[in-house]
Amino acid sequence: MVPTATFRVLFVLVVLAHDRRRVVHFNVTDHPTARWTGEQLMQAFPGGSEPRYLLRDRDRIYGEECKERIQAIGIKEIMTAPRSPWQNPYCERLIGSIRRDCRNHVVILGESHLRRILGRYFHYYHTYRTHLALEKDAPEPRSIQEVSLGEVIEIPEVGGLHHHYERRAA
Repeated sequence: MVPTATFRVLFVLVVLAHDRRRVVHFNVTDHPTARWTGEQLMQAFPGGSEPRYLLRDRDRIYGEECKERIQAIGIKEIMTAPRSPWQNPYCERLIGSIRRDCRNHVVILGESHLRRILGRYFHYYHTYRTHLALEKDAPEPRSIQEVSLGEVIEIPEVGGLHHHYERRAA
């Protein structure tokens, strides 16, 4: 849930692949329904790219319409125990990262603004943000830059909230 500058509450759905901590899909709405959630899952896994399992909590947003769509694309649902966020630690960690690294520093104006900010953050998250579980690599593997490539320069990301550093020839 994300409050806006006009005191509306927006809801964010994030689909995360556990293997490399990649955000497969995300979307924002002010009125989540089971139908909307089912549509988001269909968009997250187009044309045979669906995983075998979907680990999810017991939120009411996963109503009958959503369950039918999940079954239709052949995904087996695994639900966490009630009030047990530690059973899905990767998603909980991602949600915390979004809050600490991004959302707490930006006043959200509306749906499109939140979608744009999250899109920029997820680009940074996938390409440059290191993860200890990935041996200090990003979800999209990076190459090690040689010292001979030049000076280290700072490049702003997410509107200057974060930076990454690269070596570039002068």
